[in-house]
Amino acid sequence: MPESPMPFFWYELMTTDLDAAEAFYTAVVGWKAQAFDSAPGMPRYIVMNVGERGVGGLMTLPEDAAKMGMPPAWLGYIHTKDVDASTKSLKAAGGTVHREPDDIPGVGRFAVVADPQGATFMFLQPTGPDQPTVPATTPGHIGWHELYTSDWKAAFDFYSNQFGWTKGDSMDMGPMGTYQTFGAGPESGGGMMNKPEQIPVPVWQFYFNVPAIDVAAKRVTDNGGKILMGPMEVPGGSWIVQCQDPQGAHFALMAPVR
Repeated sequence: MPESPMPFFWYELMTTDLDAAEAFYTAVVGWKAQAFDSAPGMPRYIVMNVGERGVGGLMTLPEDAAKMGMPPAWLGYIHTKDVDASTKSLKAAGGTVHREPDDIPGVGRFAVVADPQGATFMFLQPTGPDQPTVPATTPGHIGWHELYTSDWKAAFDFYSNQFGWTKGDSMDMGPMGTYQTFGAGPESGGGMMNKPEQIPVPVWQFYFNVPAIDVAAKRVTDNGGKILMGPMEVPGGSWIVQCQDPQGAHFALMAPVR
């Protein structure tokens, strides 16, 4: 187990229409788009900013991933100080390595991996200085991380042992089972549960903070997206909606008021 928790700290959308996705998320979440000065030969990349701070990026779904049937999707990066060691440890714990550690010029070293139940995420060992943490409720930032899995108890043990995540409260969801919350650092948390039948494979979902949920939900539909669930009030008083963007990627929004 690491000395301090290793949280998600960057989020990336792989999509089939980069320009349309940029327009959609700037309108819905309020992010400011900025083209990233990629190295020659690297794919086009758009950074989404809150003020002067980047919180995520958009890129075109790689051709090889599309051929394998991967749909447009948001993926999260877990911070590591040694991507090679983290990848080796994950593999020894039953995880899968989809892409071995490699370098992104000017950014850092990364790997594409999955937990033992199959939920995909990425490691990143950044070359630049760490950005300061911000309150989890800050508008435009990612306020919650949710794992739908095939065995939440085994998944929690994996993330706890590998990344130092701590167990929080658990909630009885009735027929849906237990919802187990976790902490991944002072300003990073989420929950995990066994996935419902309509979710075909284990997957992470990320909640983007907005000021008010009804107004934000209208922005989703006004800009060609879909509301899949909600608005719904959750324990603690926040409001959420789960959504799908026009290209098919799933995401969620979270707000302190309806």
